[in-house]
Amino acid sequence: MSTLSSIPILDSVVSCRAWRNKAFDEKKSVGFVPTMGALHAGHLSLVRRSLAENDLTVVSIFVNPAQFAPHEDLRTYPRTLPQDLERLETQRVTVANVERTPSAVFLPAVPDMYPSGINQDVSLQKGAFVEITGYSHRMEGASRPTFFRGVATVVTKLFNIVQPTNAYFGQKDIQQALLLRRMCRDLFFAYPAADRVHIVPTERDPVDGLALSSRNVYLSADERPFAVALYRALQAAESAWIQGATKQECIAMALAVVEHSKTQAAAKGVDMKLDYIEINDSETFEILNDGEHKQSESLGKGPVILSGAVWMGKTRLIDNIVIGDHTSRV
Repeated sequence: MSTLSSIPILDSVVSCRAWRNKAFDEKKSVGFVPTMGALHAGHLSLVRRSLAENDLTVVSIFVNPAQFAPHEDLRTYPRTLPQDLERLETQRVTVANVERTPSAVFLPAVPDMYPSGINQDVSLQKGAFVEITGYSHRMEGASRPTFFRGVATVVTKLFNIVQPTNAYFGQKDIQQALLLRRMCRDLFFAYPAADRVHIVPTERDPVDGLALSSRNVYLSADERPFAVALYRALQAAESAWIQGATKQECIAMALAVVEHSKTQAAAKGVDMKLDYIEINDSETFEILNDGEHKQSESLGKGPVILSGAVWMGKTRLIDNIVIGDHTSRV
């Protein structure tokens, strides 16, 4: 155990398991917030939710090589551990007149998490990996085909080490959270059980609504004003959906917003490219057919996910809006 901050730091699997066994002995609930660091207000909202709902809260910080393809930004991904620890030290929630603060930070090393080694090239990887077949290739998985394999693998490891009572994920990464909930159900996880994988609403910039993300720091001053175009496009599609437009019409509304922003961005010398905007079923992640709008409502099929991704220069941004009954399945 390290003491880089006032919060105990668990820097190995052995120390984390010892910490968790003590919590088991004391019959205390444990909330868990897995992160890759570069903490922002979105991460901290997850921490506060955990503090409010659990006796103890542990936050992990681990930049996972397995969820970065060889061409992606593993080497340059922001690493801000001293600032992360400072932010965590300020988080406090009072429950029944007792002040709760983060109980521990799990800070494992790559060899600890991947004892067989790890390569960003999937074809060269060795050891045990977790895949959620039939679901992980849709939505984000269509653009990042190895991403969810890496996520499912590292989160399985983290869940097995921390054994949390509850785990917390942000809605910005909605597909990731839903896949992990399915994984816990399909593989009969006890810690956490599938219904203890919680999805917390996206934290947004209070001025323009941009979804908070660690990758936002990559945006240049010229790119930043156009980064919110994706969210505005999704809002336009949501408004059209609520008014009874067809799925095709909703997508067209969103695309029009993106195209307008692209034109404005180009005039400022900013390169903006659309990756995708789509509407998917929240259970299967299948793309909705144009005629399924009214059918989805009349059959009570639950919410749908309106999501998209754009490139602002070299920075890829994602966002989503869940349309429908959030309490039923999302």
